[in-house]
Amino acid sequence: VGPTGSGKTYTALLFARALTDGKILVIDTERSSAALYAEIFNKDGRVDVVEMPNFAPATYVEAIELAAREGYGAIIIDSLSHAWMGKDGALEQVDKIAKRSQSGNSFNAWREVTPMHNALVDAMLLAPLHVIACMRAKTEYVVETGANCKSAPRKVGLAPIQRDGMEYEFD
Repeated sequence: VGPTGSGKTYTALLFARALTDGKILVIDTERSSAALYAEIFNKDGRVDVVEMPNFAPATYVEAIELAAREGYGAIIIDSLSHAWMGKDGALEQVDKIAKRSQSGNSFNAWREVTPMHNALVDAMLLAPLHVIACMRAKTEYVVETGANCKSAPRKVGLAPIQRDGMEYEFD
C-alpha cells in the first residue's frame, strides 16, 4: 500500500522474482506501469503482463484462475484498488444496481456486490500460487472533538483504497 510513485510495482516485482523461479503474471490496471520495468525484470522472459478490460471483481477472479491454470508461480495484482473504485469496480456496481432498483437504495445493492467482492478475496486466498496485491493509499482521518467542543478531522496516516479490513486478508 502506498501513494503514487512510492515503489509498489517495483517492490512487487522484486518480491515475485524472489518467491518463485517460475513465470510471473502481472495484472496491470495502472496504464502499463509494469512495462516501465520490463528491461530490469523481464530479461529472462518470465514476466507476462495483462491489462484489464474492466475492473469488475469477477474479471480479477478470471485472471487469477487463468494464472493458476497456466502454471504461474506468482501473480501481481497492480492495483487491487481498482476492483473497489475503478470502472466496473464494486462501488460503481453498487451505484448501477441502486439506479436500476425501484427504491434507488444502495444499501440493498450491497447484497449483490458483497458476494462478488468476497469471491475475489477467496480467489486470492485460495490460489495455488503466490499472490502479491498492490493498493493505492488515501489519507486516513478521524474526527475528534477539540477543547472548544467542536468536531474537527485529524490526519492519522494512510489507508488502502479498498474495502475496510482488506489489509487483514494478507499474510
